[in-house]
Amino acid sequence: MKKIALAAAALASLAASAAHAQSSVTLYGSLDTAVAYFSNVAGKNGSGHTWGLSSGNVSPNLWGLKGTEDLGNGLSAIFKIESGFNIDNGTMGQGGRIFGRQAYVGLNSNTAGTVTLGRQYDPLIDLIQPLTNDDTFGSVFATPGDMDNYDNSYRTSNSIKYMSPNYAGLQIGAMYAFGGQAGSTGAGQTIAVAAAYNHGPLGLGAGYFRANSDNGTVASFDGLDPNNVNVDSAAITGGFVNANSLQIIRAAGNYVFGPVTVGLSYSNVEYANYQSFSGSNSDTKFNNGQAYLNYQITPAAIVGVGYNYTKGHGNNVDASYNQVSLGGDYFLSKRTDIYAIAGYQKASGNTIGVNGDLVQANASMADFGNDSTSDRQTMVMLGMRHRF
Repeated sequence: MKKIALAAAALASLAASAAHAQSSVTLYGSLDTAVAYFSNVAGKNGSGHTWGLSSGNVSPNLWGLKGTEDLGNGLSAIFKIESGFNIDNGTMGQGGRIFGRQAYVGLNSNTAGTVTLGRQYDPLIDLIQPLTNDDTFGSVFATPGDMDNYDNSYRTSNSIKYMSPNYAGLQIGAMYAFGGQAGSTGAGQTIAVAAAYNHGPLGLGAGYFRANSDNGTVASFDGLDPNNVNVDSAAITGGFVNANSLQIIRAAGNYVFGPVTVGLSYSNVEYANYQSFSGSNSDTKFNNGQAYLNYQITPAAIVGVGYNYTKGHGNNVDASYNQVSLGGDYFLSKRTDIYAIAGYQKASGNTIGVNGDLVQANASMADFGNDSTSDRQTMVMLGMRHRF
């Protein structure tokens, strides 16, 4: 009996060890800050140039845990919890959420794809962002105010997402987020679909995103808060936080010629049914066109240049934004690099202000949120990043 009990205990121990060997949990993160200069920023003593530290410029500051457990037959359980913060002052990001960047659990099948549930990125970020220059130089190449979520400023809560396997370079994703409003299934819901094709040097992608209001006055796109205008740029998108719905259509492509990568992208953003100076609900659309070119000087050094043009129309909005972005990155090691980024933006025309009135469009470089007090702004940064 003793021998049987010992054998059973040994088998149980072996099974536990085998199960443990087939599971993994990884701690990861990134730290990024820079000395930054911005022109024409409002301050306590008037408008002027500013010098200081700027956090999360090329990569966000974050730490997270991700894990997987092999369930057999090509099926795995997966999870990820990810927290954002400001390295310059230690405060938490994403409205103070402990895991505000991502928090999900799901199943992954080698043949059927991946299903995840929780707070996560939409499929446009997964499939289209890698075709832009955001993965290389981050925020400086972002659309003004990040209105099309070029720099993944926002996430979708209460969501279910499906990502297909890679079929000879083709991948498809879809997402649905519950609004949670009793008696109104569509209120507060979010839907998104995207597809990308990558084959050799060519990459192409397109997607659609729509977020509906959860209470008839505010788009439920994470971060649009009418009480404190919690957006990347109050000057550019602050007047549209009470939109009844937000719709984004995006497309992008890139091509690699040896050490040179060129890319083009387009997006259409619609803020629908928002309260404005006219006293009635109105719609405004923005069209964004972008182009960039990167050159890999050495395996450790890369430089890039980009141009963005944004044009708004609807409800007397005729704002336009011309933006030039520059970047250079040098890797001291696999995990540590130093970078220099710069940009210039010129605004013109009229847009909707945070009070719902028609105002002159002011510049706000990319999605840094340091709104200019005039129609132009220059920024320069020299920074360091470490990833673990």
